[in-house]
Amino acid sequence: MVDKPATLPYFEQAFLCLSHHPLRITLDTTDRLQDACFDGKTTSTVQTKYIFVTGGVTSSLGKGIVCASLGRLLEARGLRVTIQKFDPYINVDPGTMNPYEHGEVYVTDDGAETDLDLGHYERFLGRPTSQANNVTTGRVYLEVITKERAGAYLGKTVQVVPHIIDEIKRWMYKLGETGEYDVVIIEIGGTVGDIESQPYLEAIRQIRYEVGRSNALEIHLTLVPYLNAAGELKTKPTQHSVKTLLSFGLQPDLLVCRAEHPIDPDMRRKIALFTNVEPRAVFASLDAESIYEVPLLLKEEGLDEFVVERLNIAAEKGEGALEPEARLDEWIDFLRKLKNPQATVRIGLVGKYVEHQDAYKSITESFIVAGAANGVQVELEYILSDNITEENVSEKLSDVAGILVAPGFGDRGIEGKITAIRYARENDIPFFGICLGMQCAVVEFARNVCNWEDAHSTEFNPKTKHPVIDLMEEQKRLSDKGGTMRLGAYDCYLVDGSRVREMYGRAEIRERHRHRYEVNNILRYKLAEHGMKFTGINPGRDLVEIVELPEKRWFVGVQFHPEYQTVIGRPHPLFDSFVKACVAFAGERDMMKSPRQSRRQKPVRLATAKM
Repeated sequence: MVDKPATLPYFEQAFLCLSHHPLRITLDTTDRLQDACFDGKTTSTVQTKYIFVTGGVTSSLGKGIVCASLGRLLEARGLRVTIQKFDPYINVDPGTMNPYEHGEVYVTDDGAETDLDLGHYERFLGRPTSQANNVTTGRVYLEVITKERAGAYLGKTVQVVPHIIDEIKRWMYKLGETGEYDVVIIEIGGTVGDIESQPYLEAIRQIRYEVGRSNALEIHLTLVPYLNAAGELKTKPTQHSVKTLLSFGLQPDLLVCRAEHPIDPDMRRKIALFTNVEPRAVFASLDAESIYEVPLLLKEEGLDEFVVERLNIAAEKGEGALEPEARLDEWIDFLRKLKNPQATVRIGLVGKYVEHQDAYKSITESFIVAGAANGVQVELEYILSDNITEENVSEKLSDVAGILVAPGFGDRGIEGKITAIRYARENDIPFFGICLGMQCAVVEFARNVCNWEDAHSTEFNPKTKHPVIDLMEEQKRLSDKGGTMRLGAYDCYLVDGSRVREMYGRAEIRERHRHRYEVNNILRYKLAEHGMKFTGINPGRDLVEIVELPEKRWFVGVQFHPEYQTVIGRPHPLFDSFVKACVAFAGERDMMKSPRQSRRQKPVRLATAKM
């Protein structure tokens, strides 16, 4: 329970009134109601530098990768950096979205369900994010309406200007005001010109005015398309995008131009002339072989040097405080391994959302990082669990050296997952189950080893006589779906002598969760009698976190999401060990292949970073 502010009895009355209101107020909101701005003014600091990144022409240009790459470069020069994402949709968070709508939901240590771009931020920077790193329009409006119901605005008419804008600005300032960061990079989702993004552009305009030119920078990411018919790059879309940005009172300080072909000096001067920036402020971001080459390519362009100069960081920090250039030795070492694999190993990813390339983004990237660490290229075979049956499971899985059964919700494709797990267990193929994948492994074991034919999760069969997976007790009292699961990082104790204890190299770990159902402790000991080992336990509540079948070469299921803890150059211990097991299995079965070039629908010239 959050303490009530002792100096503001007015809010005590407001909280009392709010308890009768249907709007649910979050703990985070109640903790901050005492900071509501009655006069519309927003306090700010000028010590932290704010870098705003907007996008134009089209979506999916890679704002998140540009933000993460710039953050990595600045961090490599000795600055403390964090990245914030503002999404213009009305959902309070992406937690209730179908992965086909929005890709994966990324979960932070403190339990925020966030945009998948935060996964890129954490993997690139190696620094955890939090609730404050991802804000949506829905969350902004919920905060404002909640304050209005609590009487925080003292009867004033609540409007987009100033109240919504002030709330956006408060979130933009929030991380900078902690004193923990030298630079806050703020990515604005969507495209300039979208109706839903306009309040964010106004907030940026006001902040740039408030903190001053030397403390705020506007980066505009745009597209310079290549027309095959004309045989040349075209700058007009970029010109129009910047004019749209100018109509909101924002002059970009620099442009990052996505292109398939190099942008020559003449074209850069042309872009600069019609967008009111210096020619040296026009940076190219060419299509690259890997997103992990982007930091090096942007360094070659001099992006970090320009940013440091424009924000006057070196002078303010003092001589010797900054590295003269970004040191990326570890990054380059990882990239060399990534680009020069010794062989390819094929792993089957069995899931419900495999038709969307971003639905399992963190898992995919975790395999890339673990593959590089093991000197191999991991080729993922995406297999839709709906299509797996007893009759065709061998055909679909016979050519993979390992099987990962992915997370998910709902009963579609569940039997296909269970069938795939049985095939892995009976044929001693390395198996890795994550969240629902682990639960399906418990169900499969109960059915086919314990001979409990109707064993199931109560999520899918509430009337089963053997509910090996059941709803957590506190979840039974909840009706809201958004933000009410077991979310965030929890402790886990690893049993001495277990394989996972050896993989992690320590007894206590902390991993992130996103689920409502758990292994049923009432039936857990019966499962143990038949050979299933529960080797990871939450010490506070005696909940099962990890299951193993020790007689198999590699059979591990985890209730948490290890993919959220992967960092570039530092693969997660479970993914690292799983890939090792798959490589060993493939070597025994003569399944290793020569490395493959990435397949693209259209052949283009790809940029390669100098190493």
